[in-house]
Amino acid sequence: MPIATPEVYNEMLDRAKAGKFAYPAINVTSTQTLHAALRGFAEAESDGIIQISTGGAEFLGGQYSKDMVSGAVALAEFAHVVAKKYPVNIALHTDHCPKDKLDGYVRPLLAISQERVAAGQNPLFQSHMWDGSAEKLDENLAIAQELLAEAVKAKIILEVEITPTGGEEDGVSHEINDELYTTVADVERTAEALGLGEKGRYLLAASFGNVHGVYKPGNVVLRPELLRDLQDGIAAKSGKNDPFDFVFHGGSGSTEEEIRTALENGVVKMNLDTDTQYAFTRPVADHMFRNYDAVLKVDGEVGTKSKYDPRTWGKLAEAAMAERVTKACADLRATGTKLK
Repeated sequence: MPIATPEVYNEMLDRAKAGKFAYPAINVTSTQTLHAALRGFAEAESDGIIQISTGGAEFLGGQYSKDMVSGAVALAEFAHVVAKKYPVNIALHTDHCPKDKLDGYVRPLLAISQERVAAGQNPLFQSHMWDGSAEKLDENLAIAQELLAEAVKAKIILEVEITPTGGEEDGVSHEINDELYTTVADVERTAEALGLGEKGRYLLAASFGNVHGVYKPGNVVLRPELLRDLQDGIAAKSGKNDPFDFVFHGGSGSTEEEIRTALENGVVKMNLDTDTQYAFTRPVADHMFRNYDAVLKVDGEVGTKSKYDPRTWGKLAEAAMAERVTKACADLRATGTKLK
């Protein structure tokens, strides 16, 4: 199937919300990790979301120029070609983009998709994220209003993060403390600024103790039940049940119970990066340790080409990451839910 159209992406999210499951959103940094994610979704018979962070896009742009836009565009164009060979629908998304990178990342990508839509084509990406969590809420929402209006022109869904997620990702960091919990007052202001769909669809990354990365038990206190309070707080005023499409950030390392509670309370997308990075790298490290003398020209020997050929260890990495994506689909109750 091809990359999801705007209509298919909206249907995917609607089905997830109604069915109380969520799509893993897998960060990729190469064509190989892209294939691993696609394979994982296909093997789980789940549609899914593949995303590129600013750091990932910079890496994809090459170390000579480190151009985020060309890196993101190149991988998206590649995905539009190869995704047709996988029997699932895939949405392309750009992950965390702070204020100082908007002009070098999200705004140019929005302009590219606007041009495509004006020419009768589908947008290049299906959603973009604005991470204003480091800004005061008033400024965060003012920028979100501007970006949402531009996203609508491109038939793109906007993701917004209104309060901090702990830990660090691509240079954006927040302490792990009591401020990592979104309040009803925060989402009331969000609904006032962005509406509840009438101004354009958006995904909401609310904070319930989320932390990027993986931490030992006891270091992170997730409260996914808080999402119910946020939904009900706005529903009482708007008359719209479960008004928000929530995103679960910092999903790596979460317990089954935490995930289930989040799904029941409106999470439709869960970001996964740390776990899949490790899944991809672990078999490569294993291969190198097991074949030390073969992958290196030790003591004047010539090594063994079949062992240091990137295809040899690359296939192992792809299979392991695909397996982790498949597990994520099962954890999020997305297995077997692909659109027919």
